[in-house]
Amino acid sequence: MPTVPEIINQKQCKAFSFEVLPPLKGKGIEKLFSNIDSLMEFDPAYINITTHRSEMVYKSTPDGLYRRVSERSRPGTVAVAAAIQHKFHIPAVPHIICSGYSKMETEYALIDLSFLEITNLLLLRGDKAKHESRFTPNPDGHAHASELQAQVNAFNKGFFIDGTSMDNANDIPFSYGVAGYPEKHEESPNAEMDIMWLKAKVDAGADYVVTQMFFDNAKYYDFVRRAKEAGINVPIIPGLKPIINSNQITLLPKVFKVDLPIELAKELIACKNDDEIKQVGIEWCYAQSKDLFENGVKSIHYYSHNAVKSVHKVVSQIF
Repeated sequence: MPTVPEIINQKQCKAFSFEVLPPLKGKGIEKLFSNIDSLMEFDPAYINITTHRSEMVYKSTPDGLYRRVSERSRPGTVAVAAAIQHKFHIPAVPHIICSGYSKMETEYALIDLSFLEITNLLLLRGDKAKHESRFTPNPDGHAHASELQAQVNAFNKGFFIDGTSMDNANDIPFSYGVAGYPEKHEESPNAEMDIMWLKAKVDAGADYVVTQMFFDNAKYYDFVRRAKEAGINVPIIPGLKPIINSNQITLLPKVFKVDLPIELAKELIACKNDDEIKQVGIEWCYAQSKDLFENGVKSIHYYSHNAVKSVHKVVSQIF
């Protein structure tokens, strides 16, 4: 299976990828397959599959009390990646995260993915739990994506986390990307250190960077310039998301620490309903996409999630 940079370079024209959520616990995969089907006509380069950590929830007991338990609302990232790659014959890129996972759980996931010949990954620290005020790693897990990288690098060389060696080194080594933040990671003290940490990840073996969503292309261009000046020479794939409802006007800036340009914010606030907001979101995302390709970007990653129809309309105008 080619790596993500190889896939992009093999494309004769513009390339795009998109990201999907595993179905909620207890739900089937048919709707997910239908969403993917709707975008296959545009020949996507690959499909990302998010990973969700366990959260603490309260469940009632027969005696009328409540019990605090750990539950994962969207399990199955590895299985979904395998199903997508098998059904659609397209590279699947599962997210491997630190948040909520032990080193051994990560190792088991890597073993399963290796068996399935799913060799492209996106390595992320992941978000803090909903009940936490700040990110707290699993007691037996990783605190930073760089530590997760080290585990994957060792696995590629044929070593398990306890230091023992495999009978054979990983036949098809994992290739992986990491996240970049055009508007700075919320926990970075400044933009310069954010770039410094990103370069450390690239120097440690990351083959590409995919950015957090942004709505102002100027911030992406500035981010790429600063990254190149720091010696980061891997592809930096822009991540875009079309806004689909009024809640996102305040939710996206709050959760993802991104700004909405004043022109976009004014247009969205003037909308009378979510249908109008969705249309503004499509037009803005299309304009971003068109500008990025006109300025030499080779591939765009779309955070489709609950916006598949909007992404379809954007991509249909581009490809």
